[in-house]
Amino acid sequence: MNQPTPAIVAQSAVRRLPRVALLLFCAAYVIPGFIGRGPWKNQDMMAFGYMYELATGHASWLHPTLLGQPPEFDALLPYWLGAWAIKLAPPWVAADFAARLPFIGLLVLTLAATWYAVYYLSRTPGAQPVPFAFGGEAHTTDYARAMADGGLLALVASLGLMQLSHETTPALAQLGFTALTFYGLAALPYRLLAGGIAVALGLLGLALSGAPSMGVLFGLGGAVLHFTDPPDDATPEARGSGGAVLVILLAAAASAFAAGFHTWHWRLGANEGVGQELHTVLRLIVWFTWPAWPLALWTVWRWRRQLTRRHVALPLWFALVSLATTMLAPNPDRALLLGLPAVATLAAFALPTFSRSASSLIDWFTLLFFSGCALFIWIMWVAIQTGFPPRPAANVARLAPGFQASFGLIAFVVALAATLAWAWLVRWRTSRSREAIWKSLVLPAGGTALCWLLVTTLWLPALDYARSYVAQVSHLVQKLDPNECVEAFGLTRAQVAALRFHGGLDLRAAGQPSGCRWLVTTQELQPALGMVADPQLWALVGAANRPTDAKDNLLLYRKK
Repeated sequence: MNQPTPAIVAQSAVRRLPRVALLLFCAAYVIPGFIGRGPWKNQDMMAFGYMYELATGHASWLHPTLLGQPPEFDALLPYWLGAWAIKLAPPWVAADFAARLPFIGLLVLTLAATWYAVYYLSRTPGAQPVPFAFGGEAHTTDYARAMADGGLLALVASLGLMQLSHETTPALAQLGFTALTFYGLAALPYRLLAGGIAVALGLLGLALSGAPSMGVLFGLGGAVLHFTDPPDDATPEARGSGGAVLVILLAAAASAFAAGFHTWHWRLGANEGVGQELHTVLRLIVWFTWPAWPLALWTVWRWRRQLTRRHVALPLWFALVSLATTMLAPNPDRALLLGLPAVATLAAFALPTFSRSASSLIDWFTLLFFSGCALFIWIMWVAIQTGFPPRPAANVARLAPGFQASFGLIAFVVALAATLAWAWLVRWRTSRSREAIWKSLVLPAGGTALCWLLVTTLWLPALDYARSYVAQVSHLVQKLDPNECVEAFGLTRAQVAALRFHGGLDLRAAGQPSGCRWLVTTQELQPALGMVADPQLWALVGAANRPTDAKDNLLLYRKK
C-alpha cells in the first residue's frame, strides 16, 4: 500500500510547546550578544561606522562613505536603520547600543516569520499526515503549530546563526527580509493581503539591503510554485494566476528600486572568494547549518515523491538559491545565512517521519556535546577568575595579554540560571517518554542557546577585550592631541570607524592638503608611506597594537 505522505502523526504527538516557555527561550537567545559590548572587528565595526557617519551628518544618506570609502556591501537600508536609531535615541543611550535596536527587531522578525512560514506550509493538504483507519491522526491546525515549533527550534539550533545574527551588519537585515519573503510566499494561498504585503516588504528590503538578485530569484520561484501547485484549501481570491502575477510584479518593482538606488551590482563569480575551493565551502556548509542539514537531507529523501508540493518545494528552492550563491559569493557565510530559515523548515518536515531510535540518537549526542561545551565554558571562566586550573588560565593570558578579569554578578546569575534550566531540560527529556513531535529538537536548540548565553555572559569581558578596538584606540589616542586633525593612510574601514567613534578623531585622507600634524598608518603599509607623504617630514612617535593580534599595529607619526 502506497502512503500519500511519509508522515505518520497521532493527535497526542502535536501538543504545543508552552508559549511562555517558547517566548522566554527566544528572549534568552536574542538578547545576549547585543548588550554589554562594543562593536567588534571587522564587519560589525565597519557597518556601525557608516551608521555613525550618517547619524552625525558626515555622509550622504544616498551615498554613505567612511573617509571617502563606500560600503563593502551595496546596501542602504541597514545603515539607515542604525542611523535613525542613533538619532532617535536619547542622549544617555550609547550610539553603538542604539544602532543595535533595529537589528534586535530584525532577529525577532526572522524567528517569527520562520515560525509562521512553517505553520502555513504544514497546513497544506500535501503536508498532512496519513489518516488512520479508525481516526486519531493529528488535526490540521494542531499539527501545523507543532511543526512550526519544530521549525523554530531547528533554526535556533543552527550553529551559523549565533554570531552573524547578533551583529549590526547588512547580513542580518538580509536574513530578516528573506524570512519575511519566505513567510509571505508560504502564507499567500491563505492570506493574500498579508502574504502580499510581506512579500512586498521582504523583496524591497532585500533590494535595499544588498541582495536584490537573490530576492528576485526567491520571488520568481515562489510565483512559479504558487501557479503550479495551489493548495486545494486556498482562499478563492488566491486561486488562479492572480497570486503568481502579484509576486512577479512585486519582484519587478523591487528590481526597479534596486536599480534606482544603485544597489544592484552583480558580485558573483567562480573566480572570487572561495568559489574555486569546493572543499572549503562544503566544510562551511556542514558546520554552519548543523544540526539542521542532516534532517533536511532526510526530508528530501523521505518526501521525494512530494518534491514538487509547496511544503517541500518552497523551502528547497530558497535553500538551493542560497547554496548556489554561497558557492560563488565573496562572502559565503553571509550568503549561506539567508538559507537557514529554509533549511530549518526542511528539517522540521523530517520530524513526523522519525523512528524512536533516531530521536534517541539525536538526544544522546546532543546531551553529551552541549553538556561538554557548557562545562568547558564554566572551567575557562573559573580559570579566568581564579587562575585555576593553571593551564586554561595561562592560555587566556597568552591569547589576551593585558586583560584584567572582573566579576559580574548579573552575568554570573544569568549564566547559572541558564545552566540550571539546561539541567532541568535534560531531566525532562530523558526521564519520561514524551510524544511531542518537536521533542527531538528541544535539546539541540536548548544546548545552542545555552552555550551562546554562557559565552555572551561569562566570557563577554574577555571577548570584548579581544574583539573590540577600544584598547588599541585608547593606546593610540594617549600619544596625540585629540583636538587636532589626523591624516590616515591605508586604514581599513573598520579601523577608520573605530578611530572616529572610540577616539573621536578628526580623520583626513592622507596625500591631500590638510594641515594636520599627525598621521596614522598600518605597519603593513609603512614602506609605502612615501607615496603620499615625504618621510623626511614625519617622525615615528609610537605604535598601538591590538592585544590579541600582534600583526595588527597602528603607527603614529608627527610632523617635524
